[in-house]
Amino acid sequence: MPKRREFLIAVAALAAARAVARPPKRRVGHLVAIGGAEDRREDMQVLRRFVELCGAPSPAIAVMTAASGVPDLSWTSCERAFMALGAGHCVPLDMRTREEADDPRAVETILSVDGIFLTGGDQRRLMAVTGGSATQRALQQAYRERGACIGGTSAGAAALSLHMLAEGRNPALPEKDAARLDQGLALLPGAIIDQHFSERRRLGRLLSALAQRPQALGIGIDEDTALVVEQGRGIEVVGRGVVTLLDGRGMGSNVAQAAASERLEMLGVRMHLLPAGNRYAVEADGRDTRDVPASLRRAVSLLAAAPETAD
Repeated sequence: MPKRREFLIAVAALAAARAVARPPKRRVGHLVAIGGAEDRREDMQVLRRFVELCGAPSPAIAVMTAASGVPDLSWTSCERAFMALGAGHCVPLDMRTREEADDPRAVETILSVDGIFLTGGDQRRLMAVTGGSATQRALQQAYRERGACIGGTSAGAAALSLHMLAEGRNPALPEKDAARLDQGLALLPGAIIDQHFSERRRLGRLLSALAQRPQALGIGIDEDTALVVEQGRGIEVVGRGVVTLLDGRGMGSNVAQAAASERLEMLGVRMHLLPAGNRYAVEADGRDTRDVPASLRRAVSLLAAAPETAD
C-alpha cells in the first residue's frame, strides 16, 4: 500500500480530474452518523444508504482513517464495501499530523468528492490531528455549501458533534463527571453523539454528558444503525436498531452543586425513541404527515441546522 504522502498526491489528481469532468452541483448536504459495527458484507443497509446519499450515479468517496489505530485495515474494509455498493472511486485520506490535515491537496479532495467517510477508532486521535485545521473547515464547507454526504462510524460518528463525548465511565444512572466532553468537528452543532448505545448500555453516560450541556441534544445510536440528517429538512433512521434522542433543554439539574461521582437529579428531560425505518421532517411534508409532537419537531430542526464555519 502506498504511503500517506502518495495517498494525498493520488487523491489530488483524482480531485482535479473530477473537477474538469463534472462541475460541482448544488445538492442538499447529509450527515450519516453510525453507531458502529455496521454490516459490511451482507445487505449493508446502512452503508448502502450512505452511498445513495452521495448523490452521483457512481460517486467518488474519500475515506478518512485518522481515528483508526490500524488505518490500512480500516481503509481496505471501507474500500471493499463502497466499491461493492457502486462507488465509482474510493480514495484514502490517512492523516497522522496537523501538517497533513492542513495540506491543500487534502482540502481539494474533500471539496471535490461526493462523500467523505470517517472510520472508527478513537475520536480523540481524530481531533488531535484535524481539530481547527483546514480539513475541518473543508468538511464543514463540503456539507454546508456543496451538499456532500459526510458519514462517520463509532468514533467517526462521535466526532461529528460540536461537544464531542471524548471518554467516560459507564454508570447505570447519571453521575457528575462520568463523561468528559471535548471539541468535535461541529458538523452537528446541536448534539452530543454516543455510539454502540443499547449494546453497551450507555444511557447513564449520555445523560451525564447532557447534564453538562443542557442546551444540546443527546443522541444515542445503536450498532448497525444510522441517524441520517438532511440539512434543513429533517432526519431519518436506517438500519436494524433505534436512535435514542434525549432533550434536556429547560430541564432542572443539580449538576452545578453535585460532588464528583454524585448521582444527578435531572428534571424534565424528554426521551424520544426513533426506530429504524422512520423519517421526521422539520415541518410536516409529503413524506412525513404524522402527528409528531412539537417538541420533537423542534429537536429535529436543531439537528438539521447548518453548522457555522470553524474558527
